[in-house]
Amino acid sequence: MVSSRGRRRWLKWVIGAIVVVVVLAVGGPFVFFHFIEGNGPAPLSLKSSPAASGTQSASAVSSQGASEAVAGTWAVGPGSRVGYRVNEILGGQSHTAVGRSSAVTGQMVVKGTTVKTASFTVKMATIHTDSAQRDSQFDGRIMDVATYPDGTFALTKPIVMAPLPATGTIKTYSATGNLTLHGQTRPVTFPVKAELTGKGIEVQGAIPVLFSKWGIPNPSFTGFVTTQNHGIMEFLLDFRPA
Repeated sequence: MVSSRGRRRWLKWVIGAIVVVVVLAVGGPFVFFHFIEGNGPAPLSLKSSPAASGTQSASAVSSQGASEAVAGTWAVGPGSRVGYRVNEILGGQSHTAVGRSSAVTGQMVVKGTTVKTASFTVKMATIHTDSAQRDSQFDGRIMDVATYPDGTFALTKPIVMAPLPATGTIKTYSATGNLTLHGQTRPVTFPVKAELTGKGIEVQGAIPVLFSKWGIPNPSFTGFVTTQNHGIMEFLLDFRPA
C-alpha cells in the first residue's frame, strides 16, 4: 500500500511533468522563433541613390532625353529576387515565413516613356526559406512544383512613366497584369515602385495572393502550424539593357 508521503511525491512528479509540457509547448516556439530561427528577412524594397548629376531634378529632364534614357528592351539581370511572405502561428507565437529565389528571368519593352510589355518567371522549386521542412511542404502538397514548375507575371496594361523622375529617385505606379501560380492565371492590380539607376531600372512590387483564388491549399499543417489564408508574392527586379 502506498503511503501518504509516497502519494504526495507521486503527485508532485505528475504536476511537475505537466508544467514542463506546458512550458515546452508555449516556450518552445518562442525560443525557436526568437532565438534560433530569428526574424524573417525584411520585405524587398528599393533604396534611393544619389542622382547621376548632383543638380539634376525631375523637372529638368527633357521629354526627348527621358525617352532616350529608358526606351528599348530590358532583361531581368543578376541580383533580382522573387519570393513570398506568409504569416504563421506555432504554439501561439506569430512568425512570418519568408521564401526567396534568384532564379528569375524576364523582359520589359519600353517605347518612349511607356512600358508596353513586361513579364517575369520564377522557378518555384528554387524558392527556399530557412526551414527544410517548410520547403518540403511548399514544394509538395502546397505548390506541387513538379506539376507547376513556374510562377509568372505578365503585364496586360501599359504603364506610363512620364514624367520620369531624376536618376536615383523612386516613383510609384500602378501595374495590371496576369499572375499565374499553381497552374491558375488570375488578373491582379497592385502598386509598383521604379527607380532609374546608373546601370538600369529597378522595379519592386508586392502582390497579395488569396490562396483559394489560385487553387493553392492552405499552408496550415493541422495540429502544428496555422497560417493565414493569404500571403504576398514580392519581387525586386534589376532590369538591364538587353
